[in-house]
Amino acid sequence: MKGLKTNIYFKIVTILVITLLLMIPTSMISSLISERENTQKEAIDEVSSKWAFEQTISGPFISIPYIKYIKEISSKDSSEKIVQVKDYIQILPSELNINGQMNPEKRNRGIYDIVVYSSTLNISGKFNPTKFSELDIPIQNIQFDKARLTIGINDLRGIEKQVSLNWNGGMYSFNPGVISTDVVKSGINSPITITPNDSSSYSFSLNLDLKGSQLLYFTPLGKVTDIAMKSAWKNPSFNGAFLPDSKNVSDKGFEAKWNVLHLNRNYPQVWTGSNYSIAESSFGVDLLLPVDNYQKSTRTIKYAILFIAFTFMVFFFIEVLNKIFIHPVQYILVGVALVVFYTLLISISEHLQYNSAFIISALASLLLIAGYVKAILKSKPLTYLISGILFLLYGFIFTIIQLQDFALLIGSIGIFLILALAMYFSRKIDWYSLNIQDNSIEKK
Repeated sequence: MKGLKTNIYFKIVTILVITLLLMIPTSMISSLISERENTQKEAIDEVSSKWAFEQTISGPFISIPYIKYIKEISSKDSSEKIVQVKDYIQILPSELNINGQMNPEKRNRGIYDIVVYSSTLNISGKFNPTKFSELDIPIQNIQFDKARLTIGINDLRGIEKQVSLNWNGGMYSFNPGVISTDVVKSGINSPITITPNDSSSYSFSLNLDLKGSQLLYFTPLGKVTDIAMKSAWKNPSFNGAFLPDSKNVSDKGFEAKWNVLHLNRNYPQVWTGSNYSIAESSFGVDLLLPVDNYQKSTRTIKYAILFIAFTFMVFFFIEVLNKIFIHPVQYILVGVALVVFYTLLISISEHLQYNSAFIISALASLLLIAGYVKAILKSKPLTYLISGILFLLYGFIFTIIQLQDFALLIGSIGIFLILALAMYFSRKIDWYSLNIQDNSIEKK
């Protein structure tokens, strides 16, 4: 046993094995982060299911049914017959204007915050006359009396008031559902009056009071689409196919305006059937919560192997250069203290801001390890040295997490400097003849 105790190669192998074993609880903590993140998503879904989910407003647009005849071939005897089927003409507005106000609020489910909102949308615009003769459809097959104005809405539970349509000066009431799923799957529709061969345009306007959770998106169906939104929310994220042409974000909230042309999207103003998809052109605002603690914790734990390996390397060099002996059990305890830092970080960050949770967790781990090192090494200079190195390591990780865009650059430079220091302090060690002297602190 005495030979193993002073054998440098046995010590190196032992440290490597302990480091690898510590990756097991580290992996379990990563799984814990994913589990807590899923719990947060379940809480968001639970609140959203009672309020309303994310909303996307698509429309309005006109759907007009028409009759067409297709040839059908029997699979049994290859006989042919002509079958009458119903299809739809989809007509998009030439002008679409939306002015809206979002009123967000935070809801709580356990320890989790969920953002919901209520909105007031004023939607107006006009439809230019359509040349039905260009559609290659007999005019007598088009059922103008069954024309509907449709607005796509993801979650109809978010509608707070009855929606009335002003169509060319006439008032109509909306009904739930859509008459065709070629364009949208969910929404509301209203009967309208369409006159064939009418050369005049049709104007429309309506007010929509809509609730939702976190996201509010729009689909630019107008030949020219102008959207203006404002809210008291201080942390918006503008996502989707188009960014705002102008925006103003301050402590009082945000204002944003979009202007989208039909040339900016990949579908026409008039088509038949389900030949086009409009979903990929949607855009809008995401009411972000200021901090995503789980995402930052996930990024932090990725540096666990670096943290543990470098700390053990410092202990190893202290053994070699100061001719003292540190037992493998003491390595294990220090390693476990390093791993516990991550569990502290996750649990505290669920109740405080991430930066505060990091500082508290780091200080707690640092004081624990410093006190233990002082007890086993009986040396204040070595305790200060290890504490200072750990402080720099925690500061290094904290800096990387804050500088997300430069994390790879800073991390690469940091690892390079660590390697350079290790090479510098080990440059004069004769590894072939080196053994740790048997003057360990256990004999003291």
